Formats: sequence, C-alpha cells, structure tokens
Amino acid sequence: MLHARAEEVEEIDEGLSALVHDMEDTMSAAPGVGLAAPQVGIPLRLFVYNWRDEEGVLHRGTAINPQLLVSPPPIGEADIDEDAEGCLSIPGERFPLLRSHTALLRAVDLDGKPYEILATGWLARIFQHEFDHLDGVLYADRLAEGQARLAQRAIRRHKWGVPDKSWLPGRDHLED
Repeated sequence: MLHARAEEVEEIDEGLSALVHDMEDTMSAAPGVGLAAPQVGIPLRLFVYNWRDEEGVLHRGTAINPQLLVSPPPIGEADIDEDAEGCLSIPGERFPLLRSHTALLRAVDLDGKPYEILATGWLARIFQHEFDHLDGVLYADRLAEGQARLAQRAIRRHKWGVPDKSWLPGRDHLED
C-alpha cells in the first residue's frame, strides 16, 4: 500500500473524524511531525501534521484531498545534518534529502473548509514528505544513489517490507 496512489476522500463523516483522531494519537506516540493515511493502512488522500517551529509557533492540522505546489528544489548535494529526514514507515533511520524550500498546500480541513498555507523550511518539507505518501512515494525512493543504497540496506536489515511486519509507535523498541 505504501507504493500505491491513495484514493480521494469522498465524504467527511464521523468515521473519517475518528480516523484523523487515531492518526493524531499515533503520530504523537511515535513521535512524529506528520502521518499520512496510507501509513496506517488506509488508502485515502489525507494526512495530519503537528510541528512547532523555532519561534514556538504550532503548525497543526489535517489535509484532506490536498494539492501541493512547490518551488524548484535546490541543486547540489543534501547536507547530512541540515537535510536529514526520517519516516515512521522506515522507523529509526534518517537520510539526507534535498527538498523544495517553499510549498503551497491547498486542502480541506476536517470541518470541510478549504484552506491554503504557504510554507517554507521544515514545514514545507513536512508537507512534501506527507504528500509523497499519498502518491505512493517514500522519501527513501527520492534519495541520491549512495544514500538510497544505505536506506535499502537498513530496510533489509530491519526486514521492513516483509508481510505482517509491524511496530507500535511509542511501544516497540527498534533494534539496530
């Protein structure tokens, strides 16, 4: 499911609201800053995010049927510290990835209201990461060749991608 395009959300109802609240709890327990529905086995175009920036401003919300417009990504190599990214679908690993510095998110919230956010920096990265999940793309799929090999080794070492392999955020300890 992680490599398949998710389907549009057709109806915002109590079931979807319950899913969003469960996703928020899972994201918090992991801990993470974003979580897409396909990551919890639900093939819908929906993600949640919760991140506090350097100034202490909380960016939290639900993006239903999002559209994302991004600026061109920078040219060059990703910085191993500044551009390190992780994913709850590849838990315990971080790899450097260049992302666009600016992203415009257009989506609908849980109340059915359309909204738009112009994001920069890490918030733009979070939106790009979660939006990729809705199109069946993991951040490891976007890594430069050398980092991609390291990611694939880590995935094989942890046996991610094996049927019925799972972990519970906040409960299970990941071993190297």
